Parts: sequence; C-alpha cells; structure tokens
Amino acid sequence: MVSEPLPSARPAAASRRTGSQAVRLSSLDGQPEARYPMPMDEFARVLGGGIVPGSLVLVGGDPGIGKSTLLLQTALGMAAVGRVLYVSGEESVRQIQARAHRLPGGKTPSDELYLLTETDLGAILDQIGALEPKLVIIDSIQTVQVPDLESGAGSISQVREAAQRLQALAKSSEAAIFLVGHVTKDGAIAGPKVLEHIVDTVLYLEGDPLHAFRLLRAVKNRFGATTEVGVFEMKESGMVEVPNPSEAFLAERVLQAPGSAVAITLEGTRPLLVEVQGLTSPTAFGNPRRTANGVDFNRLLLTLAVLTRRVGLRLSDQDVFVNIVGGLHIDEPAADLAVAVAVASSLKDRPVPADMAFVGEVGLSGELRSVAQLSVRLREASKLGFRRVVVPRSLHLEAAPPGLEVLAARSVQEALARALGDGFREAERGS
Repeated sequence: MVSEPLPSARPAAASRRTGSQAVRLSSLDGQPEARYPMPMDEFARVLGGGIVPGSLVLVGGDPGIGKSTLLLQTALGMAAVGRVLYVSGEESVRQIQARAHRLPGGKTPSDELYLLTETDLGAILDQIGALEPKLVIIDSIQTVQVPDLESGAGSISQVREAAQRLQALAKSSEAAIFLVGHVTKDGAIAGPKVLEHIVDTVLYLEGDPLHAFRLLRAVKNRFGATTEVGVFEMKESGMVEVPNPSEAFLAERVLQAPGSAVAITLEGTRPLLVEVQGLTSPTAFGNPRRTANGVDFNRLLLTLAVLTRRVGLRLSDQDVFVNIVGGLHIDEPAADLAVAVAVASSLKDRPVPADMAFVGEVGLSGELRSVAQLSVRLREASKLGFRRVVVPRSLHLEAAPPGLEVLAARSVQEALARALGDGFREAERGS
C-alpha cells in the first residue's frame, strides 16, 4: 500500500494571509486613542480617561458588591451621549426598571437606553447589529449561551467562545462592550485566564459588603495604566463618587483615643490616609489571639514579633486585634509603622497626637525602610491638616510641604518614642 504524500504547508500558509501590511511606527500620528467621555470621573480614571470604542472590558467582583448597580448607572449616564444596550440574563426588564428608578437619571431615562433580557448569544448579536449602540453591557457573561456548543452556560468553553465572538464584534463595529464576570469562592473570576487573555481591560470592584466604600481597580488595561483606583460609596441612590477618599475615611475618627494611628498608604498612584485601630487585651486562653481585619495577617505577625523582640513589649499574654477603618484592605508594607504604633498605643494606653501620621516599612531588625513616592504622601497629609509625619530616615529625605514637620526615625523604637513621648523608651527599659 502506497501512502499518500503529506500535504504541503505552503497552501495553508497562503490561505492565512489577510492582506495586512506592516507600517512604520514613525508614520503614525501622535494623537491619543479616541474615547467616549463618561459621566463618572472615578470610573473614567480607572479606564485611563474614558471608554475606548471597540474595547472589551471585564468587570468582576463579589456577589452583591455593586457591579450591576455601577454599570446600570453608567448606562443611564452614557445614554445621554449615545445609544446604549443593557443585556441581562438574570433579570427581567421590569426588575431592571425598578433598579434604575432608584438611580440618578433613572426616573426619566434617555430614549437611547435599550434593555434586553436574553441569554442566547445569537439573539444578542442580532440586536447589537440592529441597534448599532456605542456601548453594550452584558450582565453577566456566565449566563450567555452559544447554541452551537453542547456544554451548559457558564462553562469554560461557553465563556471563551462567547467572549471571542463579542470581541470580534467589538473590533468590527467600534461598539464598546462591558462584561460582568462572577467571582468564585477563592476570589477569582470564573474562567479567569480564559477571559483575561481575551478582553482588553479587567476591572475588579472591591470592598466589604458591610461597609459603604468600594474600590474599583484595574488589573489589566491595554489602553491605560493599571495603577489608578476609583473610590465610590454605596448609597440608596447608587454609587456616589468619593473625590477625597482620605477625608471620608477619617471622618469618624476619635481624636486622642489610645490604639489609633493614621497610615499614609498608596492605592495605585493615589495617596490615601486611613485610620489603623489596634486593641490589646489580656488573654483568657493559653494561646493569645491575633486578629487582622484589613491588613495582611502574616505582616501583622511580623510586626508583633518585632515589637516583642526588638522593642521589648510584652505581647505574649495579650490578644491583639488590628482593624482598618472603612472596610479597606491594605497590602502595602508602608502601613507597618502605623500598625506598630496603634498596637503599642493600646498596650500602654497612651494616645497618639491627633496631628501626626505615619509611613514606613518595618524590617526584621526593627529598622524602618523607605517607601516609594514619599513626597506625594506628604502633600496629601498636609492637605488634610496633619502637621507631623513620622517617616523612615533616608539619605535622600525629600523636603516637606510648608507647615508639615517630617520626623525621621531609624527604628521602630525611635518612632514610638516620637509618637508616644520621650518617656516611652525609658518605660520600656524599666520593664
């Protein structure tokens, strides 16, 4: 039996030619990408300045965190400048209407906002082709089903195929498409790698459902930076932008209360001043409890170990609780010093000066390490009325804004002496 010759690779390669031609980079104009303006500045900040036509954006977050509210509110605002199609696979048009009625502009919506309750991708694509909207919102991608596939809605194959077809439509029609993605129990968007490779931008809406504040951050953005963060407050009237989040996070702060310190942290490129609360209490058990709310648990253990070994604080018989006010979660090491000061303040029952803030990473030897963008942090502290900031001592310590005193410290113990009084060091030596 004579075997058939293998087919040549040339025809296949030729069939893949699309007619595209390479262009010189120098021949392209320097104009920025065209964008649709948005009614919400905080949302536009995270996207890089507005909505890019033909882009595919994925918005994820925990159930009930406010994804649908934020996007419906965006749809109401964008309908004033162009046609918008809001597709829901989970709610009827009457349910969407009831939600919209509570939002700004929902009682008298624009005639350019269209609602569609549909899960069949073919029907959705037909409606997009017929209406030719500037913006399409699909809530959620897990409910969309491709009839050609035998798997159920929400499976990886369904999500991948639906996203790829929507991407092709977005690029050909210049319609911007926003997809809502459900988050699994481990905190990842269902089918995360599949979707993240297909879409242009991945946004996460974060926050504690029991608190009002929400943070919108980008983890991927082909049209802008991933360092910007938008801050919102969830109210009955929907998502309200917070232009000065530091002031909002410190609004309920009790002055001269032991166990309270203000940390200057960064969320992307935006400086935030947040209150760190520490509480120590004699333990009733053999093993003292360590509870962290809003800070990394392992970094809390590291900070407590430094306070015990390098400073001499006796925490082995104390339950320690640390909380970040406002429901925020801070992973930045620059908040270490504020955590240490809050715990020490509670243990010694000594209040921290109300006009003092803290920034610095704590090392294992008890030293304070420098942090990035110190000048930006200092300007934010000065703007909010703080007069003293304890920072790590550095060879390149930047000049402080007028009216702000920078107190440099090499170690945690030196920082505690500045924050809790000169007698703190002597008291620790005596103990």
